Amino acid sequence: MKRALVTGGSGGIGAAIARRLAREGLHVVVHAHRNRDAADQVAEDIVNDGGSAETVAFDVADAAASAQALEGLLESGPIQVLVNNAGIHADAPLAGMSPEQWHRVVDVTLHGFYHVTQPLLLPMLRTRWGRIISISSIAGVIGNRGQANYAAAKAGLHGASKSLALEIASRGVTVNVVAPGIITTPMAEQAFSKEQIEQLVPVKRAGTPDEVASLVGYLASPDAGYITGQVLSINGGMA
Repeated sequence: MKRALVTGGSGGIGAAIARRLAREGLHVVVHAHRNRDAADQVAEDIVNDGGSAETVAFDVADAAASAQALEGLLESGPIQVLVNNAGIHADAPLAGMSPEQWHRVVDVTLHGFYHVTQPLLLPMLRTRWGRIISISSIAGVIGNRGQANYAAAKAGLHGASKSLALEIASRGVTVNVVAPGIITTPMAEQAFSKEQIEQLVPVKRAGTPDEVASLVGYLASPDAGYITGQVLSINGGMA
């Protein structure tokens, strides 16, 4: 059974991705940082539905903590599907953005990508099959007011993923990015009214976590072996 790690797996989109991968027959490691209880619940739901799952908790921005946790996971074998979903918001206009707001968002999203992906690469490459999928945002494609830190971090994922895809394409490992638009999560519900969504999104609705998970599930499958180095938007026609 192939193993998958979903960082930020305790949140709405991460949980949907974890459940989708489990339905595809993968053993899923559901990651959390502070919200271990939510990750445990996702894993329990997967097992109750007949799937296979476990949880792990660490701060992806902490290099030492990440290395220690991943070393433990690798004792049971390689991770062949990695979904880099962990990320945070700390929104403010750049003129009023604190150093802490800038650094924390970049640390979690971009440095977290390195801290998690790099240690898993060689074990994955030795199997000559793997899928690395990072969850970005429409903000990383077109920018967004008040989110210079978030947009910069997500755009950095695009460049890192395209470069990594070139480095390892010949080894049977694909690297892609999924960039959602407005998705029905508690954060989006607070930020956008129904009227705003209808104005911003050509299809006149927000997307769902399950729709994002379906795209990730396809990219993680054997059928997607010829897709690599791509940023795939899922945003209802916003861009």
